[in-house]
Amino acid sequence: MQFSEKRNVTRWIIIVISFIIVTLILWNTYTFFQIFKKEERQKMEIWASSLKTLNMADLENDDIELPRQIMDKNTTIPIVLTDQNGTVMGMRNIADEIANDSIKSQEFFKHFKNENIPIKIEFLPGEFRYIYFGNSQLLNNLKYYPIALFLILLLFGLLIFNFYRASRMATQNKLWAGMAKETAHQIGTPLSSLLGWIEIMKTDDVDETTVTEIEKDIVRLQTIADRFSKIGSEPVLEQRDIIKETEESYDYLKSRFSKQIDFTFKAPQHPILVLVNPILHSWTVENLVKNAIDAMKGRGKLSIEIEEDAKFVKIKVKDSGKGIPKNQFKRIFEPGFTTKKRGWGLGLSLTKRIVEEYHDGKIKVYSSEINKGTCIIVSFNKK
Repeated sequence: MQFSEKRNVTRWIIIVISFIIVTLILWNTYTFFQIFKKEERQKMEIWASSLKTLNMADLENDDIELPRQIMDKNTTIPIVLTDQNGTVMGMRNIADEIANDSIKSQEFFKHFKNENIPIKIEFLPGEFRYIYFGNSQLLNNLKYYPIALFLILLLFGLLIFNFYRASRMATQNKLWAGMAKETAHQIGTPLSSLLGWIEIMKTDDVDETTVTEIEKDIVRLQTIADRFSKIGSEPVLEQRDIIKETEESYDYLKSRFSKQIDFTFKAPQHPILVLVNPILHSWTVENLVKNAIDAMKGRGKLSIEIEEDAKFVKIKVKDSGKGIPKNQFKRIFEPGFTTKKRGWGLGLSLTKRIVEEYHDGKIKVYSSEINKGTCIIVSFNKK
């Protein structure tokens, strides 16, 4: 608990420091923007003074080289010159398609004149001109810099968050895998004892049918323990007849569920070899069958059909249950998603992981109608 609290405090310290850094960067950017804006206005005041000097100069006797150079050097700041009535008299550093079109220039000027306070110069006694100027490209780029910076920091924050979440999930997965392996280990001890008792029952002439059924259940418990022991480990795939492996799991489940369920199994008469892990595949079949039975509330029709084509073998599990809304076709495979009052929502998500990650197959809802039933299809590559 103390470690967790220290980690939370450290996280908040990092967040606060990051916020302060971002604030300082944004404030400095704003300060630079205002400084550059002020400098550009000073440049425009000098440019306006040079324009006035040229207008009033005696071209034959006065030295006008300096004011002319000052005017020619401005190639970045857009300028609009108007008379005292607001009529546009000239434009500089503005696209020709705007400057040469009277309608476009008037429309452009309506927005342009609000960028900065114009500079007023007296050309002749009682006759004024107004110089409107905009921001240079450098100033415009600087204006959008904080936005770009914020987006970069946001992206960086999201990457950190995803990394943290992935690390936490990886830790949780390791914990669950460790717990599953320990559970399998703990189950193994009483199972060994039960097997011994089975042998004693056989020698005591206990009813053979009873002993056989108990033995099947113990073998089933061994299979379940073996499943849990394999969680978190890379499973070993073997070339097996997918029909035989599926039918064995189906037969076991069929004998242990209500007679109110009409079970059917349909498959080709010849073996179909596929690379599978027998224990994990039986888990897949069990999860799909149990999910179908839950959807039917223990009463209805359930069928398993195995089909094949040139590349794939497909297992279809159909039920006559309540059906699945179309917007939940993908969600039912998400961890934690369940429509049952009691349940963890892990069965189908675990099945998806077994099929797609361990067997390189595919699983999806093939079809479903509300109050009519659902068909889930599992596809494996033929080897």
